[in-house]
Amino acid sequence: MPEHPLFYDLAYLKGIGPQRAAWLESELGLKTYYDLLTYFPYRYLDRSEVHSLGILVEGPTFVQTRGKILRIEKVGTGKAARLVATLTDGQHYLELIWFQSVQWAESSIRKGEEYLVFGKVSQYKGQVQMAHPELTLWEEWSKKSGPSLSPMYSLTDKLRQRNLNNRWWIGVVRQALDQVSGNVSEILPAYVVDAESLMNRWEALEQAHFPDDPAQLAKALHRFKFEELFFLQFGVLRLKSNRKFQNPGPVFEKVGDMFLRFFHERLPFELTDAQKRVIKEIRADLGTGRQMNRLLQGDVGSGKTMVALMSMLLAADNGYQACLMAPTELLSRQHYDTIQAMLGDLPIRCGLLTGQVKGKARKELLQELYDGSLHLLVGTHALIQEHVHFAKLGLAVIDEQHRFGVEQRAKLWAKAGLAPHILVMTATPIPRTLAMTRYGDLEVSIMNQLPAGRKPVQTLVTAESKRLKMFRFLEQQIQAGRQVYVVYPAIKETEQADLKFLYDGYEAMLRAFPPPHFRLAVVHGQMKSADRDIEMRRFVKGVANLLVATTVIEVGVNVPNASVMVIENAERFGLAQLHQLRGRVGRGSEQSYCILMHKDKPSEEAIQRLKALASTNDGFEIAEMDLKMRGPGDLAGTQQSGSMELRFSDLVEDSHLMHKARLHAEQILVTDPHGTGELSGKLVNAYARFYGQGKNWSKIS
Repeated sequence: MPEHPLFYDLAYLKGIGPQRAAWLESELGLKTYYDLLTYFPYRYLDRSEVHSLGILVEGPTFVQTRGKILRIEKVGTGKAARLVATLTDGQHYLELIWFQSVQWAESSIRKGEEYLVFGKVSQYKGQVQMAHPELTLWEEWSKKSGPSLSPMYSLTDKLRQRNLNNRWWIGVVRQALDQVSGNVSEILPAYVVDAESLMNRWEALEQAHFPDDPAQLAKALHRFKFEELFFLQFGVLRLKSNRKFQNPGPVFEKVGDMFLRFFHERLPFELTDAQKRVIKEIRADLGTGRQMNRLLQGDVGSGKTMVALMSMLLAADNGYQACLMAPTELLSRQHYDTIQAMLGDLPIRCGLLTGQVKGKARKELLQELYDGSLHLLVGTHALIQEHVHFAKLGLAVIDEQHRFGVEQRAKLWAKAGLAPHILVMTATPIPRTLAMTRYGDLEVSIMNQLPAGRKPVQTLVTAESKRLKMFRFLEQQIQAGRQVYVVYPAIKETEQADLKFLYDGYEAMLRAFPPPHFRLAVVHGQMKSADRDIEMRRFVKGVANLLVATTVIEVGVNVPNASVMVIENAERFGLAQLHQLRGRVGRGSEQSYCILMHKDKPSEEAIQRLKALASTNDGFEIAEMDLKMRGPGDLAGTQQSGSMELRFSDLVEDSHLMHKARLHAEQILVTDPHGTGELSGKLVNAYARFYGQGKNWSKIS
């Protein structure tokens, strides 16, 4: 099958050639005609207005003016040579300068001719100037009736230094469009194009570069945004559909003795309605004979560990083993201790496997895992090591799964003959549009209720100047038997001297809260894990009543007696991270507090963000705020890279398009769930050709 003209190598495009093609690939990642044609302008300039020479002033924007070339002079020699031309309207003058392409400019510009001149105005020694302007003969320009919007492309300095400037770029784009004319066919279903009133694909491609007017440009960009979001959703939903029909999984037929005894004898509190709903969803998945792939989003303190344990008991009741993998030894041990306390005297054998479990204890644990006498295993990435063998793994629970790579998870799945059921959990609420992109191929359960008896955390926003008042409040809390977190954004000095660094803060806390009445612990990411665990355990067990830390305590630390979270330089954190930190308190029956300390004169934007956090404890509402304030790129960085490669659309601005696109994609896969129909086949081919390469839609198994 011959290559489609859209995917010809750029080296074959007239005006580019092998050398320039190599530059375009290294600088911008552009390899084919299609890459070039979908590298849209970043802005468009209105070329309809021509300014008088007499009103030109220095500024950052591009302007057009008109005049005759009065004189042309070459100044300097060799690499230092420059060309200087004087433009005049008879009364005023503008100096035109070329530091590059001097020979071309000298041979192209004619003295005495009238030109339309386009560029940025600067000023040097009282003289207005324009460096490297675009010149068009006035006689030629005045005859044109073409579009007034001129494309401006984002080009690197290296490309400009090699004379691959905006004017050159416009030329090669025009050339590429001419060559592929007639070869740009529609890839969206015709009824979708009609239903959404979309511009056809060829017209949209032309109008995106050379729009007739702003309305046509808006329609062209709308078309490509919708197309991208449609294929994004088609890709993840097709993966979801394929899993449903192609991946067999263990059948958990019964709700047995272990689950029922735990529910009736050991349940420490009544389940929330959200927990009941999620357990029902999981039970339904486990009985289908198909592998479960479910994402459990639970706000901080919503009881995800309870749901995980009850799911693991279902595995044990059906003769299977289950494991829970967490990202840190501290969190793994905490899960293990919590599960052991919940199980009590139930005849369920639970083990803990981390890097610190060694020697005879490790050997015995692995043997019990291999012979099936160990029912539940909790651990870190140590679970995926080669010598760890399960007798019959039926369910794998992954906590804070974004901290594990795809390859790490795949090693765990490989430890079972039949693919185990997968439950991935996160305490980081994910905005709906982000979840549809990143986890659109998974079933999603949401828990947004707190267990009965929990009091909402009171959040206070205060300046550093109120520090002494804050210290008095902490002293009152500690004297009442409570514990306190103090979190800093950095652990050693950097160029940002206004940060309250952890060690400075630790020393300040020692002065304010001296032993023996107060006992401090310190935890940060650069400590050895064993030392960090020792300090953390001092706080967990109540030996220390004040913990000075960085954000390593963001996830998983559970100390019900801790009632105050102080966050220094809170303006440096994102809303979602602040909410995670706030979730470390409010886990007991006492009223808890989160104090957001900021510098005395923060920006208005920073104050608005902190007040927004203080206004609600709803993590999902906060996640939506964070998405709008920070954008999907920043949020993606805290999750897992690889799935935010959107070229035309924006998850915040175009969320309404995302929902429309998903509805159309869902309808296609509802009518053709196996993807064997003619329409599905065409869409699969289009997805692979235009949107599937290099994408990673967070495949879980």
